[in-house]
Amino acid sequence: MDISALPARERILLTAHDLFYADGIRATGIDRVIAVSGVTKVTFYRHFPSKDDLVRAFLEHRHGRWMAWFVDALGRLGAERRIADGQALPVLADAMAEWFTDPAFRGCAFINAVAEVGASVQGAAELSRAHKREMVEVIAGLLPDGPQRMAIAQAAALAVDGAIVKAQMGDAALAREAVDDLRRLLQALG
Repeated sequence: MDISALPARERILLTAHDLFYADGIRATGIDRVIAVSGVTKVTFYRHFPSKDDLVRAFLEHRHGRWMAWFVDALGRLGAERRIADGQALPVLADAMAEWFTDPAFRGCAFINAVAEVGASVQGAAELSRAHKREMVEVIAGLLPDGPQRMAIAQAAALAVDGAIVKAQMGDAALAREAVDDLRRLLQALG
């Protein structure tokens, strides 16, 4: 996508998104974001007074983008029609398999952000926890009502996070193994 026609704030945010996700938050300096986005330092700092502000905006943007993909992927893969028969949970493994094979896959931006910046960027951990809570809510929507619904959704989300980390640590074979492990765990939970 050619971002050159977008307003400066959007160009900065989309550039930061791509660079932070691909290379890491700490490894990506503000000067690089400025150069790649094609803005001046004055323009950058007018929109983002600090790198911390940009990191928080990146996490908010990534949250919306990833959750939209996640909900769409679950829908495309047929989760809704499988809820009634209690077979929707394994669709999570199919969605993760799709994501893990994306050439841009570099793990979970929220797990990565907490590992990289932890509490040093005020609000980053809170935004990451909020992201994970919403992911659990979407997963809970795949399950029939019942007293264990949230406990199962939380266990499934933990399994998904484990698979993400495993897939990030290896090559395509390890990513396939992570999906297979996740599928077995989800079938046991369902």
